[in-house]
Amino acid sequence: MTHLPPVFLSTPIAHRGYHNLAKGRAENSRAAFLAAIEAGYGIEMDLQRTKDDQAMVFHDYDLTRLTSERGPIQQRSAAEMAEIQLIGSNENVPSFAEVLDLVAGRAPLLVELKDQDGEMGPNIGPLEQAVVNALIGYEGPVALMSFNPHSVAKLAELAPHLPRGLVTEGWTDKDTQMIPAARRQILRDIPDYDRVGACFISHEAADLSRPRVAELKASGAHILCWTIRSPEAEAEARKIADNITFEGYAAALPTA
Repeated sequence: MTHLPPVFLSTPIAHRGYHNLAKGRAENSRAAFLAAIEAGYGIEMDLQRTKDDQAMVFHDYDLTRLTSERGPIQQRSAAEMAEIQLIGSNENVPSFAEVLDLVAGRAPLLVELKDQDGEMGPNIGPLEQAVVNALIGYEGPVALMSFNPHSVAKLAELAPHLPRGLVTEGWTDKDTQMIPAARRQILRDIPDYDRVGACFISHEAADLSRPRVAELKASGAHILCWTIRSPEAEAEARKIADNITFEGYAAALPTA
């Protein structure tokens, strides 16, 4: 079993980087990552797969919300994605390899692989392979995670030395309704934690009181949470969670 480096428990993690559109820092942008480094935060980022099986740092499956383009990212090549500008920024979409070169070990990286199956099922593999390939030779704290347990299991197979975890939630939000109800019911109980060799979960903050979270914590799992948007919400979350992923305010750094 892998272990989560202590820095992931002590340093607040900036959600999609320390982004702020008013200051020209789009989410999952180089500027947002550099701002997180300068502020002393960890970095959470999202990865999607291009049609030529490369890992790009981008949250959505579709380009519409974050760029002036339309359509699924999986219909674009990495070279095409690198030419697409992020709304509210003077930057284009970065690749995972580019971001690794940029960060160069200066901040802990909490890396989420977005589900590529569509139903949190077993149709995965190319993105996981691209991520592991990009991390060869990288020196710095990295932890990998996904909502899809099959993805995390694949990461265990490809890179057993890298710490990995499950992104988890209550599966009650309307945004999750695209996942079949039966699958959501299974995922809600976090049954795959031991099977995939996870050492942490990153759980929905509003659902931290779930008994299964307490059960995992009692068994030694580290509990991270998402997404905290105020000092008050942070204080409440830290009653259960070991650390937070945050946005929209300046989370307090640990004192020496």
